[in-house]
Amino acid sequence: MSAAGPRRGLWELAHERGMTRRRFLWLLSAGGASAVLAACAGTRVPAGDLPSSVPEPSASPWFKDQAPFIVHGTKGLESRLENMSGAITPHRFFFVRNNSVSIDVDADDWSLSIEGDGVEKRLELSYDEVRAMEYRTLEAYLECAGNHRAMFDLVNGRVATGDQWKTGAVGNAEWTGVPLRDVLGSAGISDDAVSVMLIGMDIDSPEAGFRRVIPAETAMDPDTLLVHEMNGETLPRYHGYPLRALVPGWVGSTSIKWLSRIVVSSEQQWARNNTTSYVLIGDDYPPEGEALGQVVTTQSIKSALALPWPAEIDAGNHRIGGYAHSPAGRIAGVEWSADSGRSWQRAELIGPQARLGWVRFEFDWEALAGMHTVMARATDVAGNTQPDQVPFNEKGYLFNQPLPHPIHVV
Repeated sequence: MSAAGPRRGLWELAHERGMTRRRFLWLLSAGGASAVLAACAGTRVPAGDLPSSVPEPSASPWFKDQAPFIVHGTKGLESRLENMSGAITPHRFFFVRNNSVSIDVDADDWSLSIEGDGVEKRLELSYDEVRAMEYRTLEAYLECAGNHRAMFDLVNGRVATGDQWKTGAVGNAEWTGVPLRDVLGSAGISDDAVSVMLIGMDIDSPEAGFRRVIPAETAMDPDTLLVHEMNGETLPRYHGYPLRALVPGWVGSTSIKWLSRIVVSSEQQWARNNTTSYVLIGDDYPPEGEALGQVVTTQSIKSALALPWPAEIDAGNHRIGGYAHSPAGRIAGVEWSADSGRSWQRAELIGPQARLGWVRFEFDWEALAGMHTVMARATDVAGNTQPDQVPFNEKGYLFNQPLPHPIHVV
């Protein structure tokens, strides 16, 4: 039985006894299944059996210090790009987007199951078995599909549904993990495998375990990893410990956190997150398969200034920085404009850029007192450039017009 299976059964028992999901998750993370069963039976769990560091359910839903972030409810921490200086985003500044409260998983009680009609045999791996497999490290950016969502309103005057992220639902890190194709190969993935569904342990999320579907071809890409380290350290719990997926170039929701189950199928799989959510819904997006519109898969080329929105700076010469990234590969160049896009100048790309990572750009600007609009526009090695206009979609995904950044110079 998969690791996700018994937890769903345990939740059903707890739910029947009147336990809330928050209480269930707290007990599960603090004391494992025994703590949940004891609570279901009406047995008091001795305080010494629960780690003192685990908060009561009424405490903050975050394991992470919120101070450096813009907080979006209980499920989103938006980074401030002005806190960044180099290519790698430190843990303390890396954005968080959850679909439930963050959960704390004991690796000793965790396993990963691979199953479905697209593999020859069902496989279950412990944390130590995954860690013992050959792994690799790569630098890659990770970005929420809704990054820049607020700009549909702020720039184009139409409000999209969802958290109003500005520019900080993105970060760049070094990820260490086992190629997914090696794990699928151990389970005997078949030649007729079509789709791979990745499922997390966050049962308080939609579908009682957040999930995304990727093509078998993407799953077999050597850059698609099952990650256990981030920036050279054990993967933090708020970023998916003990194991998360990393699907470079795809929207962040595809890189499932707290991964515990993989289903490989000989047919296209459909779920909430490729039928009604993570779908471009609007007049310009015809329905695809069972989806209400065009399924969101890869990200889009973007750039943003590393300044607050709006920004206020003193008059004088400034070295302005920002970040650009593309799912198609390295950024070939970034241009900037201080006259609302009537004329453009070349920005300087700073330092080497990893094949799958972002790049910092900088330029000198003589800022005169008054209100100004400064823009950046990126082009990647495949020739893709940020478009002048993005058709509206109801959920506000993939906005990537050049941003008219408001700056007050005093």
